[in-house]
Amino acid sequence: MPARPMQPQRLPLLRALVLALCAVLALGACASADSGRPGASDPTTVTSTINLSGFPAEFRRGFSDGCAAARTASAVARPRVDGQYAAGWNDGFDYCKPREAK
Repeated sequence: MPARPMQPQRLPLLRALVLALCAVLALGACASADSGRPGASDPTTVTSTINLSGFPAEFRRGFSDGCAAARTASAVARPRVDGQYAAGWNDGFDYCKPREAK
């Protein structure tokens, strides 16, 4: 049995419904308050919020310190040493620094 064409009076209503749904989805995505970075707003609990269990203790300590440094209002100097602590510090700092609004 051939498909019956949609009645002409329903097309504008369907089109309006689809456009309204798209608008709601687009605005909902923009209004999200979540940064997508669990624990980034609270440096004291960031290491328990994200999984760093596969990393060495020095990396985890550096990550936590870097996250805390990112949340301070003053300028901070990055560690001048290489190694796990510095890598963790840089990752923590980048993860927790406040993002600029677009």
